Amino acid sequence: MAIASALAPVPPRTIVVSHVIKGDVVRGAGTLLPGPGNSAFAIPPLELDSVVWQRTRPGPAFDLQTREIVDVLVEVGARLKADPDGILAETLEMQKGVSELEGSLLEREYTKHLPEMFARPRIELMIDGEIGGPKVLDEWCERADGRGKTARVRAFPPRLVHVLAGNAPGVSALSVIRGALSKGVNLLKLPSNDLFTAPAILRTLASVAPGHPLTRSFCAVYWRGGDASVEGTLFRPQFFDKLVAWGGEAAIRSAKNYIGPGFELVAFDPKTSISLVGREAFASAEALRRAAELGATDATIYNQSACTASRFHFVEADVDSADRYCEALQRELGVERRLASAGGARVPAELREQVEVLRTMAPLYRVWGGYDGRGLVIRSSDPVDFYPDFRIVNVVPVDSLDDAIAQASVATQTVGVYPASRKKSIRDRLASAGVQRIVTLGGASGGMAGLSHDGFFPLHRFMRWVNDED
Repeated sequence: MAIASALAPVPPRTIVVSHVIKGDVVRGAGTLLPGPGNSAFAIPPLELDSVVWQRTRPGPAFDLQTREIVDVLVEVGARLKADPDGILAETLEMQKGVSELEGSLLEREYTKHLPEMFARPRIELMIDGEIGGPKVLDEWCERADGRGKTARVRAFPPRLVHVLAGNAPGVSALSVIRGALSKGVNLLKLPSNDLFTAPAILRTLASVAPGHPLTRSFCAVYWRGGDASVEGTLFRPQFFDKLVAWGGEAAIRSAKNYIGPGFELVAFDPKTSISLVGREAFASAEALRRAAELGATDATIYNQSACTASRFHFVEADVDSADRYCEALQRELGVERRLASAGGARVPAELREQVEVLRTMAPLYRVWGGYDGRGLVIRSSDPVDFYPDFRIVNVVPVDSLDDAIAQASVATQTVGVYPASRKKSIRDRLASAGVQRIVTLGGASGGMAGLSHDGFFPLHRFMRWVNDED
């Protein structure tokens, strides 16, 4: 089942992409994918037979104990941090050349955040929070109904295809960690905007545990999203149980085409996040500065490329006070933070045109900032009818935070609230509106391991739950 393609003329700069198939690194130009500038990615040929595991045999890691898997993952994190083979350093340099994220932000991600994700306490919290502890992963657990009837339940290893998103390296790390803990087999479909992170993690896994069942349980390869010749073959229950899809609306809609009996979708849907700023922000100049700082922290997560990044701020204030918040917020948007660089990509022409129209409509609209990627704020009486992006934030004054709740929906992932004391009075109504996550303003990026994601517990959803009933 080879996917053949004619080789295009080699451009001046060719970036070699690695596939990792059950512990083996595969290179070679089966096809060329256009890259940034005058470059191309050399993608290895894809042999579909090599990236599946036959159902006639258990997956390599099906019988591993969870404690052994955790030990291996912790070693992977330590090796990523030390990077004795230079795998992560090589990945960082390649990603710098193609990513929309600024170099200093990428350096923090690869040298600090990525290794930290494999820390033992974090992984153990994930197991306890997402699935209730390791026991049900390792053995059949007894259940009784109090009337003499008994049964046994086990979280059985699944067969998973992961369609990854490339907006942050952590998506690849999370997918590898959860895939390993599931003990299942995992095919990772690389995103075109991050062809390097998942292979780097799997190459590191192969260095830590060559030939180990866990190493043989993963493949990471690229094909063009929506390619029916590949997906029509792979996305079948004869090979896999579930499709774990990250990404935008187009990716999720494409994934749904293949869902049917025996092949389930686990979707991390595209979401939008918002901020609710209470009147307490205007109690003093310092309170206003602090609220703007926290609002900017949430607005610039991965330079606003993440679902957790807030794009709409509803401020409990009159127009004049809201304008003061806008001015302070715009200054803070250009500050470098742990998950944001000081500046991002320039605002593209289409968005600039829409903002320029609003500039002509003052005082109904007001605009602070320019188009250099260091942050732009729009104040309007209602949310703008376009999608704020490229570090653009839309501030909407409201008489009460209660009015802002009406703007939340099932498409709202995270809501940051200032001050924290206001959360308790509105969290039930936000949840009823469809919101999945409520945080103190400034904490949108500080998710705790083991909590739900997009309204469900991922590891729990990944597993195949099997009963043995009397």
